[in-house]
Amino acid sequence: MAHALGSIFALLLATGLLLSGNGLFGTLSAVRANIEAFPLPIIGMLMSAYYAGFILGCWYNPYLVKRVGHIRAFTALAAIASVAALFHAIIVDPIAWLVLRSVIGFCFAGLAMVTESWINENATNDNRGRLFSLYRVVDLGSMTMGQVLLVAADPQGFQLFALVSMLICLALVPIALTTATAPRPIVSAKLNLSKVMRVSPFAALGVLAAGLANGAFWGLGPVFVQNSGYETGMVAAFMSSVIIGGVLAQFPVGALSDLFDRRHVLVGVAVVGAFASLGVAVSVPLGVSAFLFAGFFFGAMSLSFYSLAVAHANDRAEQTDFVEVSGTLLLLFGMGAMIGPFLGALTMDVFGDVALFFYAAVIQATLSLYGLYRIAVTDRVPLGEQDDYVAAPRTTPQIIELDPRSDVDFAADVNPANGSANRSVSSVHDLA
Repeated sequence: MAHALGSIFALLLATGLLLSGNGLFGTLSAVRANIEAFPLPIIGMLMSAYYAGFILGCWYNPYLVKRVGHIRAFTALAAIASVAALFHAIIVDPIAWLVLRSVIGFCFAGLAMVTESWINENATNDNRGRLFSLYRVVDLGSMTMGQVLLVAADPQGFQLFALVSMLICLALVPIALTTATAPRPIVSAKLNLSKVMRVSPFAALGVLAAGLANGAFWGLGPVFVQNSGYETGMVAAFMSSVIIGGVLAQFPVGALSDLFDRRHVLVGVAVVGAFASLGVAVSVPLGVSAFLFAGFFFGAMSLSFYSLAVAHANDRAEQTDFVEVSGTLLLLFGMGAMIGPFLGALTMDVFGDVALFFYAAVIQATLSLYGLYRIAVTDRVPLGEQDDYVAAPRTTPQIIELDPRSDVDFAADVNPANGSANRSVSSVHDLA
């Protein structure tokens, strides 16, 4: 494990810098757009544009990496993302920001794919689970750090956008200097919705609901806090409390889902999540402590949907379908996150700022009702046949190969005549 950790330390450092920059930038762009009086639908569309670019990046960046290599692709994408972040401070215009956000989404998909595929290259059956857990710590810790950095300067100034650009540029250093072996060619994301619907329509609706609710929150939550009369420091504190709640809830929620029918746990989390969403809406006049606790509880419930749904789908899927099913669910989440911010913004525009959390509550309640229907018409998976719960990250399809539940690995056969790689799927136990 020590050898594997040493070989990926530079990659984890690059990942931490990127995710800190991206976490800061997501909140900063919403806060600054609200200060500039962008219409609410436009602010929602900023996050929608990011996810639209991210999904396109999951499909097309593998071809870029195959053509120029991992380090050159990473360098090009980091340079573009860095410039796009700076342009937000130079050109404060809604249309320009929509284009720039989609560009940044496209770039970050490629940047994450490169680092995650490189980390996968160093994973074995023995260390896969520990590397995956370590990646999650870096992922969530960096996202929280990004929120904290929001208080480093005035969002109306140039400094925070420059800080985002600096973090992205600094991520180039460990990648450029790493001595880790370059990974095999990246495989583009494939969407097989029909298979996922056959395996578990409840899981498919669960990740879609997670995208619709969480995407709207990440895009508009900072605006809600601002419009509730709080300063930038409270925006950072509230967004951090949501992330911390989501992190800490993974342990008890995961344990419950391993002990009981996972569908019941998902329905329960959806029901409690609906009440937690309403709790945020009514907590604003109750003071800072109540507001932050409501955010913590909201994060604990709403950020658990995705991992529960993925776990449920893989309880019902064949082990060899793990990567395809999980990758499809990830892209389905991205589609929900692309639509959700716009729908949430329209809801806020018509019914007021607190309607953002009523919108989330309606989605969660709808999911719970559909879950009760599925419980009534389908048999449960026996406890002995359920996979262990894993807190699945919502990054790119490459990280799914690192998931300890994955029973597949990719072997690349390079054709010496043209240097192309043909990738075949094999059992990791067969390759061990």
